[in-house]
Amino acid sequence: MQAKIKAIIKFNMDITREQIDDLNAIVKVAITKEDYSDRVDEILTNYRKNANIPGFRKGHVPMGLVKKQYGKAVLVDEVNKLLQDSLNKYLTEEKLDVLGNPLPKAQDDLDWNAEEFSFEFELGLAPEFEVSLETKKPITHYNIIADDKMIDEQIDRIAKQYGKLISQDEVTEESEITGVFKNEEKEIENRVTLELDKIKGKRNKDKFLGSKPGDTLSLKTKNLFEDDHDLIQYLKIDHSEAHDLDIEIDFEIEEVNKREAAELNQEFFDKIFGEGQVSSEDEMRAKIKEDAEKQFKQQSDQKLLNVITEQLIENTKFDLPAAFLKKWIQTTGEEEMSDEQASEEYEKSEKGLRYQLIEGKIIKDNELQVQFDELKDHAKQYVRMQMAQFGQTNPEEEVLENIAGRIMSNQEEVKRLSEQLMNQKLIDLFKEKANLKTKEVTYEDFVKEVYG
Repeated sequence: MQAKIKAIIKFNMDITREQIDDLNAIVKVAITKEDYSDRVDEILTNYRKNANIPGFRKGHVPMGLVKKQYGKAVLVDEVNKLLQDSLNKYLTEEKLDVLGNPLPKAQDDLDWNAEEFSFEFELGLAPEFEVSLETKKPITHYNIIADDKMIDEQIDRIAKQYGKLISQDEVTEESEITGVFKNEEKEIENRVTLELDKIKGKRNKDKFLGSKPGDTLSLKTKNLFEDDHDLIQYLKIDHSEAHDLDIEIDFEIEEVNKREAAELNQEFFDKIFGEGQVSSEDEMRAKIKEDAEKQFKQQSDQKLLNVITEQLIENTKFDLPAAFLKKWIQTTGEEEMSDEQASEEYEKSEKGLRYQLIEGKIIKDNELQVQFDELKDHAKQYVRMQMAQFGQTNPEEEVLENIAGRIMSNQEEVKRLSEQLMNQKLIDLFKEKANLKTKEVTYEDFVKEVYG
């Protein structure tokens, strides 16, 4: 049986709600003359004072003429404002958790000359449900470690990066080759520096080995690089061209160099990590391991969040007011949609909506909140990390405060940082309450296992 709920709120307007089912309702708003007349009269009086109508002095236009010219427009505007304000207040006071926005029911016979009006709005209501963070099958949480192989490769890369170049007469396996890729038809002419490990296949590498500055190599772009995306960087072409590009291209060699690795001494340590931060190769290895595993933790946590998100969506069952939401999508978009288009759009967004509701429920049930002080500290940490990338490893507190203050004045930045903080709070909650099993892996094995 349909239940009817009635409430009287501000403006003395009569608002009733008819509950169709658990997920759908109709709200009826009745507006009488006494709800709007004073406000309409006040606006028309101000219009009369300022109206410039030929044949009448300013401020002396007959009220009847003002009402005839502006009355209906003012009435419609004020009634719509009353509707919006009263409906919002009603939803707040009744603590109705609505999805989308109330949809006005069409009224083809609305008579604006009447003194009383009645409007109806369709509501889509959020479902009630419970969320369980425990799963029958344990979820893998990866503890990614930086092994000796990775640390060795990182040290070798940094040492070469900060080493010195030694000119060579010809290309060897260890050479850095500087030259220009050219193709007149495609208007390609791009100067690059590359190493042989970027080149794919023995046949292509053999063309480079032994070549000298001044030589021009004739190459095919198909299967030239280990990763087709390297074509974007080295040839300066669009992503859309890179995967299927199969053309002849010349490479004119300008320089051949060998990069000699820098000596691992105190000068090198100070240049990389800041003065006095690292004083030995062992400390350097420990620092690289620590920094790498901090980044790995972020990747591991994000993977955990993604997996749990998918499981929550799959295992948390509840219905949605689908018909209402399709209608809402259809009527509130920038362009008019057919029933079929609205259904397709709903299917695309349904999964995201479900998780939005689940996440909101988890946040509410566990009283998760982002406090201002937390947000400010997070902004300062963000600034500290950004400055560290440019070698400023120990910024003054006043500098951090000033930059963080500017970030906190930007609503978009505040929203982004708040979402990051809330995601971390959710991850911490999942680690505490979800059924997890920890698996220690190297980064290489993590990539293979998770991404294939």
